[in-house]
Amino acid sequence: MALAQPVIEERGGIQEKEHHMTTVGDLGRRVTERREELGLTTEALATRAGMSTVYVRELQLSPSPQISRSALARLAGALETSVDEVSGSGTQTPPGHGQPSGPSSFTVLDRETCRDLIRPGGVGRIVFWGSRGPEAWPVNFRTLNGDVVFRTATELGPGPFSFEVDRLDEALTEGWSVLISGEVRVISDPTERRAAEALGIAPWAGGERDVYVRLVAHEVTGRRIRHRP
Repeated sequence: MALAQPVIEERGGIQEKEHHMTTVGDLGRRVTERREELGLTTEALATRAGMSTVYVRELQLSPSPQISRSALARLAGALETSVDEVSGSGTQTPPGHGQPSGPSSFTVLDRETCRDLIRPGGVGRIVFWGSRGPEAWPVNFRTLNGDVVFRTATELGPGPFSFEVDRLDEALTEGWSVLISGEVRVISDPTERRAAEALGIAPWAGGERDVYVRLVAHEVTGRRIRHRP
């Protein structure tokens, strides 16, 4: 017989089982990562959220906590993020469900602005012609002298190639996208390989991904949508 999951909720030092909800994803891990990102101790987070330190510490360690919506909202506010982000529910649906909040402006971005936007790296999509036609693979990437560098398990097929990166702000329903087209080649030169390895690209998918690929940009375009006041 399965054991009932513990309900972790506190209001004024008393555990509460009413109006609880099961969060999506690893709540404890998300809380801990966001807390550390903000440079907060568990005690400081508890103070911000108006909760006891013991309660917040147990929440971070529990493998499957249940928490009321009101407590989750307080926790998200203390972590300066949204309920969806801290609970993980926002990862279960594609981005872009928000409705436009007002008149918007559309801007075509120049090459340098596009490169500035993608310079920090992150996750993008390599677009190429595969065995079943056009394919797009999400990959972790960094930039090297303006070019995109990523790791794969196998070499890619023949071109042409493009690389797409975007960022959406769900709260403001704004965002930007950058599209890079160019030549893809495997990095084999020892000096260039060391430079690529120094970028610290860590694929989320894990596994042996020892092929470093560089996309030499020939054409860079982008666009941005912002709301007018």
